[in-house]
Amino acid sequence: MTLSSYRGYLYALIAFGTWGFLPVYWKQLHDLPMLEILAHRMVWSALTMIIALAVLKDLSWLPALRRSPRTLLLVSTAALLTAANWITYLWAVDTGHVARISLGYFINPLLSVLLARLFLGERLRRVQQVAVAIAFAGVIYLTISLGQLPWIALSLAGTFSFYGLIRKKVDISGMQFFCLEMILLLVPALLLLFYTAQPAPAPWAAVASPRIGLLLLATGIVSAIPLVSFGAAARLIPLSTIGLMQYLAPSTQFILGVFLYKEPFTSVQLIGYAFIWTALILYSLEGLRHTRTASDH
Repeated sequence: MTLSSYRGYLYALIAFGTWGFLPVYWKQLHDLPMLEILAHRMVWSALTMIIALAVLKDLSWLPALRRSPRTLLLVSTAALLTAANWITYLWAVDTGHVARISLGYFINPLLSVLLARLFLGERLRRVQQVAVAIAFAGVIYLTISLGQLPWIALSLAGTFSFYGLIRKKVDISGMQFFCLEMILLLVPALLLLFYTAQPAPAPWAAVASPRIGLLLLATGIVSAIPLVSFGAAARLIPLSTIGLMQYLAPSTQFILGVFLYKEPFTSVQLIGYAFIWTALILYSLEGLRHTRTASDH
């Protein structure tokens, strides 16, 4: 294994490990209003990315965007999806549904395959079709057995999958894309931040607690690190490997939710999750087999 491969695995581990343990970070801010946390995350993410790209001298692409309304429209849509994903995620962590977050990210790759078929014309191989059908059956089982749609999982999987679909249609780097998203959300985030500060005389709870202030300040870095690491890993190791390693994040979230935070996990939920896990195993094994077959030719 080459040095670049080792670096790729390390970057992937950092990315998916960070995403997996993020619920622990957000739990430290549980005393703050969820909308205030969301606003801080957007503001500090924007500033973090602007500073990072300025240091890398990679801001020359911004003025050219004025001549590309299509790109601005697509990235604006992606930014709204990111905001919806983040607010659902933060709400789920705050209300003790970390295990349900994991279900969303277990479903995500299968939903992405389905969207690629519907919107990009990519053909699903037979085993992929079976995997998607099994996952769909799992969602139906959970809906009927629990008496409600698993909306947290579906919201997270849906927003992230459609985000990925848009990402494929915009030809700028991952850092540039994320930076532009946060710039577009900056004004709404600042308005939201001042709104959540009312009627407090001092702006934001961060003033009263240096620890909370530092945690809020670091939300931009915490949001950027896994994204940048993921982009680096994608350039150094095969996509099939990335696809398998991505399950580290929801697996970690599931373990945190059930074993650390003692969230209820019934036999009904176990059966529903088993459908999803079976679908993922089929999907992953078929992907590995297809990659090896293609490399042999």
